[in-house]
Amino acid sequence: QVQLVESGGGLVQAGGSLRLSCAASGRTSSTYAMGWFRQAPGKEREFVAAISRSGGSSTYADSVRGRFTITRDNALNTLYLQMNSLKPEDTAVYYCSSSGKYELGSRSYEYDYWGQGTQVTVSS
Repeated sequence: QVQLVESGGGLVQAGGSLRLSCAASGRTSSTYAMGWFRQAPGKEREFVAAISRSGGSSTYADSVRGRFTITRDNALNTLYLQMNSLKPEDTAVYYCSSSGKYELGSRSYEYDYWGQGTQVTVSS
């Protein structure tokens, strides 16, 4: 089992920045890819970004590429998402996820464990 706890969400004006963190505990040695997903009110959960076990590879949704950066610190068992140039359409609950099988993935079914989510609200 892997437990994931997100933090760092909040209210920010359009154009601003936030840094999300996700602390992992439990059987973290079995974790491969880690990712961020988000879900806006009335919409389905969507992929945001993912990073490989070593941190050497990453992938992003087109809507955030160039504005968001995903990183991980395996020594601290922590995943990060630096969000810059935020837009109102980035408003959502952001979820951290981990995979015990896939090296890099952008689909929900590729991830085994999920955090409870942290709210990000971007005002115009």
